[in-house]
Amino acid sequence: MSGDSEDDTTLRSIISIATEQKINGNTTLDKPSRTSRDDESDDVEAPISSRLQKKKHVRESSGNDEKKLLVKKFQNGSKLESEKPKVSGKRLLEKDSSADQFSMKKHKASSSTAKQDSAKTENLDRKRKAVVSPNETDDDDVPIAKRIKSDSSNSKTPSAKLKVTKQSSTSSSKKPEVTRAASPPPKKNSKRSKKKWTTLVHNGVTFPPPYEPHGTKILYKGKPVNLSPEQEEVATMFAVMRDTDYYNIPLFRKNFWNDWRKLLGKKHVIQKLDDCDFTPIYEWHLEKKQKNKDSKEKKQEQEEKYMWAIVDGVKEKIGNFKVEPPGLFAGRGEHPKMGKLKRRIHPHDITLNIGIDAPIPECPIPGERWKEVKHDNTVTWLAMWNDPINPKDCKYVFLSPSSSQKGHSDKKKYEKARKLKDHIESIRETYTKNFNSKDVSKRQIAVATYLIDKLALRAGNGKDEDEEADTVGCCTLKVDNVECIHPNQLKFDFLGKDSIRYENTVEVEPPGLFAGRGEHPKMGKFKRRIHPHDITLNIGIDAPIPECPIPGERWKEIRHDNTVSWLAMWNDPINPKDCKYVFLSPSSSQKGHSDKKKYEKARKLKDHIESIREAYTKNFTSKDVLKRQIAVATYLIDKLALRAGTDKDDDEADTVGCCTLKVDHVECIHPNQLKFDFLGKDSIRYENTVEVEPPVYKAIGQFKAGKSDSDDLFDEIDANKLNAHLKELMPGLTAKVFRTYNASITLDKTVAIICNHQRAVTDITTVSEETPNE
Repeated sequence: MSGDSEDDTTLRSIISIATEQKINGNTTLDKPSRTSRDDESDDVEAPISSRLQKKKHVRESSGNDEKKLLVKKFQNGSKLESEKPKVSGKRLLEKDSSADQFSMKKHKASSSTAKQDSAKTENLDRKRKAVVSPNETDDDDVPIAKRIKSDSSNSKTPSAKLKVTKQSSTSSSKKPEVTRAASPPPKKNSKRSKKKWTTLVHNGVTFPPPYEPHGTKILYKGKPVNLSPEQEEVATMFAVMRDTDYYNIPLFRKNFWNDWRKLLGKKHVIQKLDDCDFTPIYEWHLEKKQKNKDSKEKKQEQEEKYMWAIVDGVKEKIGNFKVEPPGLFAGRGEHPKMGKLKRRIHPHDITLNIGIDAPIPECPIPGERWKEVKHDNTVTWLAMWNDPINPKDCKYVFLSPSSSQKGHSDKKKYEKARKLKDHIESIRETYTKNFNSKDVSKRQIAVATYLIDKLALRAGNGKDEDEEADTVGCCTLKVDNVECIHPNQLKFDFLGKDSIRYENTVEVEPPGLFAGRGEHPKMGKFKRRIHPHDITLNIGIDAPIPECPIPGERWKEIRHDNTVSWLAMWNDPINPKDCKYVFLSPSSSQKGHSDKKKYEKARKLKDHIESIREAYTKNFTSKDVLKRQIAVATYLIDKLALRAGTDKDDDEADTVGCCTLKVDHVECIHPNQLKFDFLGKDSIRYENTVEVEPPVYKAIGQFKAGKSDSDDLFDEIDANKLNAHLKELMPGLTAKVFRTYNASITLDKTVAIICNHQRAVTDITTVSEETPNE
């Protein structure tokens, strides 16, 4: 009996420890003992004495360590890693356990001992049931080991979600369960990391009343048709839109029909929307509209409690506490989903946000429950649900704009605007500088910032064209949303926020858009703002430096160069290789002296003109192509006052002069006419048909032969070679002097005709042919 006594001692100690743990809330009591059960079950047929000796040997070898290990296992609710039990789901002290079987095969115990063991077992079972949650009473068919594991994990980690049930005041039945969700802690440096409130109490939201069928029939091909309540409700939604423009919009009707047809079914008598007459329902709506005015005051009294929230002990008004009723989506502008059915929002669609200690608002619709209850004090919304039209978006309930919380938000917004005042000049300087950046990304950011600054445009973000209205902001403007109007205007025409049309024509200079003249390749580019640090001044060495007119800025450079006549200069913002200059007025003595020198050269040309004309006429038929081209070019400059012309870069306007004429700029018209058509200085079009000497006509034909339209007509010469040749004929002679000379002669003849009242029509006609048409 010594073995029995020792077993009893071990079991008592286990029961005592396990019972204490169960009372303290430890759910590991159901975990079965794993102390050599497999060995005991394997040799159950062996003689009792041999088994007792074996057990005694094991006890003697291990001493009290085994008891300590067993107790420790129950206290911690876990098994040793080295143990791999073959049998799972055994309960300690159950009637059919191996321990009871083992004790039955021993010598018979006294009746008092058996009664004591039975009482202990029943008492332990009662305690086990006492700590089981009501929600866990239905897991009898779940393996015990899994239940123990679940209980153990629940005892270690507090649940993030707590199910709360409330008893109805009018009925003993339970209401549907509401889920409380503790919001996860926001990440560090997150925008949501700042706490917005400490306590928040409100009564949730209100819902539109359930639909009450009116029984009014619509007409299909002139005959009344019965509709189910659900079909009738949607038909009524469409009928009441009769007073709006949407009723006749094809897209609105199409989307409505697609949704309504699903409710009607394929076999319904109604097969075409255009054959439906909703007049009876519309007339019923007008009658009901008048009756509803009388119940407006009563409705406001019922909604009073939903209009307010208590935030940190302060009563605040709620902005939009009403859930939008079902209806047909109208949208704004040409929304792709206009006319689609907005389903009814139910309480199980709504997530509420309240304080952790606040009572859960009672659901206003009996038998339904809220989707979820959160306690997130890093956000300001009180309730939210998914948009029935665009489920990716959410609808929110916020406090009224007059609330202190919204006022605080507005204060922060205007505080940012106040700070911008201290940085606006540097910001504008930065984006102005980047108008001509070689980095396209920088240039686009600069222009977009300019438009947002000057026109208060919204930034704009990408839209799903199938799901959302095609509204745009600055960054999502399309090419056809902006029109360039000469010389410096932009015309905007697009749908902005809420599909409100933005139509505006604005001037954008300075800085502004470069207009150029004619078809300039850079027309439309932004001319950046010129600042004092772009300007180089030229003054006398003893002259005072002019004060900078913009406080805080300074001139780029101060020069003292008395060999030039310009007073100030800066790089052209469109063509940085070129410079813009400030000169004295044309009426100034300095400018007069310059003009005097120019006309003096023209006067000298009078003494050489006959020999020069004789020389180039002689070379019209020269076998040397270079000489022949110089001769013909000089003839054209002399007779037509053309400019010499210089080569242009690809980013400059495609203007030409005599030496840069292309083949397609000159057309030979039999027998001896030349038709000119090209862009001259400042992109002014030169179009003229003139008679020329037969050798010139023939030479032009030879220069054009075998060339494409874009090839140079005078491919052997340029302005430098031409002017070098002219200087050989007369010192200081250039193509420009020819123009001054011919202009002076034309002026003299015209003045003579006017002053002497001569009617020399023939002479005037002749002069006109030689007068520059620029």
